[in-house]
Amino acid sequence: MQVDVIMPKMGESLQEGTILRWLKKVGDRIERDEMILEISTDKVDTEVPSPVSGILVEILAQENQTVPVGAVIARIAVGEESEIAPTTKVPTVSTEEQDIVKQIDEITVTEPQVSKEKTREGRNYFSPLVRSIAKKEGITEEELLSIKGTGQGGRVTKDDLLLYIKEREHKTAPTVSVEEKAKEIPQPEAIPPTPKIEVSKPPTPTIPSWGPDVEIIPMDRVRQIIAQHMVYSKQTSAHVTSVHEADVTGIVRFREKYKVEFEKREGFKLTYTPFFAKAAVEAIRAYPRVNVSVDGTNIIQHKRIHLGIATALEDGNLIVPVVKNADAMNLSGLARAIFDLSSRARSKKLNPDEIQGGTFTITNVGSFGTLFGTPVINQPQTAILGVGAIQKRPVVRTIDGEDVIVVRYMAFVSLTFDHRVIDGQLAGLYLTELVRLLEAQNEKTLFI
Repeated sequence: MQVDVIMPKMGESLQEGTILRWLKKVGDRIERDEMILEISTDKVDTEVPSPVSGILVEILAQENQTVPVGAVIARIAVGEESEIAPTTKVPTVSTEEQDIVKQIDEITVTEPQVSKEKTREGRNYFSPLVRSIAKKEGITEEELLSIKGTGQGGRVTKDDLLLYIKEREHKTAPTVSVEEKAKEIPQPEAIPPTPKIEVSKPPTPTIPSWGPDVEIIPMDRVRQIIAQHMVYSKQTSAHVTSVHEADVTGIVRFREKYKVEFEKREGFKLTYTPFFAKAAVEAIRAYPRVNVSVDGTNIIQHKRIHLGIATALEDGNLIVPVVKNADAMNLSGLARAIFDLSSRARSKKLNPDEIQGGTFTITNVGSFGTLFGTPVINQPQTAILGVGAIQKRPVVRTIDGEDVIVVRYMAFVSLTFDHRVIDGQLAGLYLTELVRLLEAQNEKTLFI
């Protein structure tokens, strides 16, 4: 008996995956749950285990090939066939016969597809999701082929198609001149008619011709996804940023006192991020309307707090693993969860579910020396907290009725929010509560 190995569904929104590397070859014996290949999706790279024990008898999808979820990518012989398979002699075939076998394999791989117009290679491949959207919007095959794709091998992604549809609608929208618009507005007799205004078309930007003094660096797959996600966020949300300043002297002193003890007990260093995460979660409890998403004209209120932690990778890219149910954790629990997720993010060992489902995000720009930032909202969330560098600064404090200058550890905190659903008042109240919670953290209120 032979068991099919299928392309797994690695996330709710994922419809396909790309095979990076086969860890086993045809004829190899495989144990159940042993890793047999590596795949890549728009979210994460991961290894796929074998569903059974047996012999790998057939590979139907090659490395660097993109395959839809649910398609058969290999077959494993189990039972009696697995005992026979290793002793079976592989016949020698000619080059012509190999070409025929290759063509048959390609037909076998593409057979599950509903549409057979194009191959699965490069820019001529369109995923089932892309084809579904194209059919709904009346996009022809010729139009699909004309779209410049940003996916792997020049493939057209969902975002490419949606951007094309948006631009097409803009081009086909009827244009009304300023003069015609003015005629539509009834004018009182005492007011002369609005004069015609000539609006000059802005010049088309020219792409510079790069000389020998530059180096062209193609974006890797992750950077392309980040770029698309950032542009999409800016096009979706009305970004506004508010900034407050917090006195975190109590946090600094607490950490300095207990960091050695904490590292001996937990096996990793205590950073400042868990302190800000704890305050952020408690502030959300006070103002839950910053923990929302937008669905058309509806506001989705999240009852639990799933906290995204922006993590810089060694290759310069960025990923946002999610601490699920952060509102149920204390300081030590948050520290452990953040360390675990960030460590596995840098070693590419995160599961797809661990980078999805966030409702609110924190990015610690202060770890790079930045005083404060205006980060881009991580869609479909509506707010992101930026934590600036902690610095000693002279500040004015009132002691015994007298204003005195003292040196304190200060940090800027910024909230970038979606002004469609979060107003400046709510953002200001949230930041004020956040600062109050940060300044209240000290040896008397904290425990690890």
